[in-house]
Parts: sequence; C-alpha cells; structure tokens
Amino acid sequence: MAAAAAASALLVLTGCSSSTPDPESSAAPEANLNTYHQQKLDWTGCKDTATSEADKKLFANPVLECARVEVPVDYDKPEGNKAQIALTRLSAAGEARGSLLIDPGGPGGSGTQMIASTLPLWQSNPIAKSFDIVGFDPRGTGSSTPSLDCYTDKEYDAGDVPRYGAVYDITTADRAAELAKRCTEASGGVENLANAGSTNVVHDMDVIRAALGDDKLSYVGYSYGTELGAMYATTYPEKVRAMALDGAVSPDLSAKEFRAASFEGLQARFNDLAALCAKSANCVLGNDPATANDRLHDIVQPVIDAPIETSSGRKVSVWDVYLGISSGLFSEKRWPAIISALTALDAGKADEILAFRDLAYGRGPDGVYHTDLDTNIAVRCMDWPRRTAEEHTALARQIGKVAPMFDLDVFTGASYHNECAAWPAPPTRDEPWLTDTADLPETLVVSTTGDPATPHEGGIAMARALGGSLLTVDGKQHGAYVLGGNKCVDDIVNTYLVDLKSPPKDARCTL
Repeated sequence: MAAAAAASALLVLTGCSSSTPDPESSAAPEANLNTYHQQKLDWTGCKDTATSEADKKLFANPVLECARVEVPVDYDKPEGNKAQIALTRLSAAGEARGSLLIDPGGPGGSGTQMIASTLPLWQSNPIAKSFDIVGFDPRGTGSSTPSLDCYTDKEYDAGDVPRYGAVYDITTADRAAELAKRCTEASGGVENLANAGSTNVVHDMDVIRAALGDDKLSYVGYSYGTELGAMYATTYPEKVRAMALDGAVSPDLSAKEFRAASFEGLQARFNDLAALCAKSANCVLGNDPATANDRLHDIVQPVIDAPIETSSGRKVSVWDVYLGISSGLFSEKRWPAIISALTALDAGKADEILAFRDLAYGRGPDGVYHTDLDTNIAVRCMDWPRRTAEEHTALARQIGKVAPMFDLDVFTGASYHNECAAWPAPPTRDEPWLTDTADLPETLVVSTTGDPATPHEGGIAMARALGGSLLTVDGKQHGAYVLGGNKCVDDIVNTYLVDLKSPPKDARCTL
C-alpha cells in the first residue's frame, strides 16, 4: 500500500494547462511506427533501473528483469529525438498468456519501482502464474529518459519549491514564469515539456504492447493510471484484451471539479478519523468530531508561525503537515498512526508527521524521491485547460469551503496564479477528456465506496462511460486490487484478467 499511496497521493495535485488544444491530438498517430513496434527488447538485470541506494537492493532480486523501449519524443516527428521508457518484468510462474502492464498512478508514479517494492504481493497472487507482470515508468518518470525535472531532491527537502495546500502557493506571474523556465532548462528544452502529456503516454503504451509481443493489451491502472487506461481504450479499442481500472478518475468532471471532489473525499475521511479518535478519552482532536477542524487548526498554528525542526534536523512546514495527513487518510489502517502523529505534533514533535509527508512524496531514507513531482506538474500542464488567476483563486476558496480542514489563510487567503500560466506549450487534451466510448471491449472498474482521492461516484461514471463492469468495494482506502490484500477483490479481478469473465451486475466486496 505504501508504494500505491506514494503515487496516488499526487492525485490531489492535479494541475492545469493552456489555451486551445488540438481536438484530434488524442487519435492514434498516422506516422509509420513499424520500427518502434518491431524493436526487440533486451531483458537484463535491473541494476541500472534503480534510482537510489535503497532501490538497488530491491532491483537486485534475480527474479526481476529490466529493459527499455524506444519511443519518439514527438509522434508527429517519429524520425526525430527519441525517449527511452524503462520496464521491469516479473516473468510468469506458469505458461504466460502475455504481459500484464501496470501503472501505479500519479502522474509521476514509477511502475518499475512499484513492482520492485511490492514484489511479494505480485508473486503471491495467482495472476503471476498466467502473466508476465510488467511495470513501466511513463515518459519523464523514474528511470525513463529524458527526465522531466524542475527542482532537486534537496530543494524539495528544504521546501524551496512550489508548495501545495489547496493549490500551489504561486502568487505572482513572475513565480509562474520562474517555474516554467526552470522546468524547461532542467528537462532538456521545450520539446520534452510539450510532449509530456497523457496523450503521448498512451501512444507509448501501444509501442510497449507491440514491443512486448502482445497483439492486444492487458492492463491494470491505479488512480491516474485509470485515465491512461480509459484513454488507451478509446484510442486503440481494437488493441485492448483486458483492462482493469482501480480507483477511477471520473470522466464526467472537469479538472476544477475533480480537484474539488478529491478534497471533499479527503475531508470525509478526516471526519471519519475524527470520529474514531473521539472514542478515546484523550483524543488530540477533541471528543466532539464536529469541532475537529477547528482543533486541527489550533494544532497546526504553531507550525504556520514557525516550522518545527525534527530529530534529523529537517524542518516541517504546514504544507508538509497537510501532505502527511492526506497520505495517512488514504487507508483506514493508517488512521491510528495519523492520530499518534497529530498528538506528537501538538506536543511540538514532528518526526511522525514528517514520515507521512515523505510517504506522500515517495521519499526514501537516502533522500531520493521516488515519485516525480516535477513530472506531475509537467503532465498536468499538458493535460488540462488553464485557469486565469481569478479562477484559480476562486478554486482555492472553494476548496476551503468543501474541505474546511484546509480552510486556513495560509492555504486560501492569497491571490493565486496557475502553476502552468507560463508553460511553453498548449495542452494535448480537451475537456471532457474521455470521448468516443462506443463499441469498446469489456472493461472492469474497481471502485471503493470510501475512496479519499477518487470518489466512488467517479468509478460509477467511468464504468458507465466505458460500458464496462463495475466492482464496488466497501471500504475506506485508495486502491484495492493486489495492494489491498483482499481475496474477494483479487479473485474477481483475476477471473476477468485471465478468463475475460466479467463479474455479475452489482458485484461487491468488503475490505
């Protein structure tokens, strides 16, 4: 669950983009891509895929193999610059039916790191008998090249980056321009940023499919990965074998509506946490859940006034605190630990909440960030229409109303500029982002009723839009298949993936 949360926490950070997109840009490329489709993969050991010392131990496992797929940076110029997409594979324990491609979410989540860090969960799941399990790092992410960078890991540690509360704390046009300039320079130029969006990731997925030798794609996507899966299904419907989408992003919502809905989901789970805490005599949030938001504000006020230094010497800001709380709300199993972290914070100690902040960012003990936060910004700047400063400021105020735990002046009291206001290229997606959903193959959406990041209504909407099946999971966490350790969920999804047998209408599991 930790690997999934590190990526899926970024769902709350969905960004925006620019002016008028090309409505045809999501179509399959017309250029001849045979050279890319016919490339032979060189599966070797994974030492070069690890991005940190800690990961080297995970990737050293001899059951893992790694390779790279070459794709064009710009699909309109297939003879131009190339990108390398990193893959990690756990070969099938039995006779392989093909590959099962996995995306953990984000944008910015590393599929190779997810497979390596959750390897025992995949090995113990029957799905590993029938499929090669393949994780990939979407362009700009993890070990894929070129990387999409704006800031260093040390700058993220120090907080010398755009910080996120209700929206990013970018309050001037100059700061937005600085962000775009830094990202352009550190990512190797405008071309890499201009081709960072989900539209090109979907085209990369089809090249990966062909290079793996699969006539049709079998895929599991979590969180943002459900967007990629749904876009692939509508772009390449004839190339889909099976598609399981877990924690679906609603195709019915605009970027603004989705962001507000995600914060509502976090608030609902915080309300549940407050109710759990209130059962204890000395609850740090008080014994009346109705006043928990005010009590939380009291707890964090000293951190707003001055960041707290931890035992490691790192300082914790209010932005760090709220990222930590948010990551802890992603699974009901973590709630007691979040209550403990808030209790310690109330006493002036921030080590526990910092650990949750690091979980949200995928930061390892060596200071390496496994979730690409800069990639998250870059992808969303190429995905969503751009908001004016007035619209962006209004969104911050709206979030404070729908999620009053965030209703602090430090988060909602300024005039904000969109983080993508100076981005050097227009987006490659339109709103609504999912269209042409007729005549699609059978898909399966897994949706948890108490999902804090992608509300259950979004899963219902995704299943309806794709004309597929829906598995409803009663529970309060983000992501259920394999990562949730639930036999009911795993059995239903595995039956679909292996035998292409969808569950009956109204299928339901409980975590």
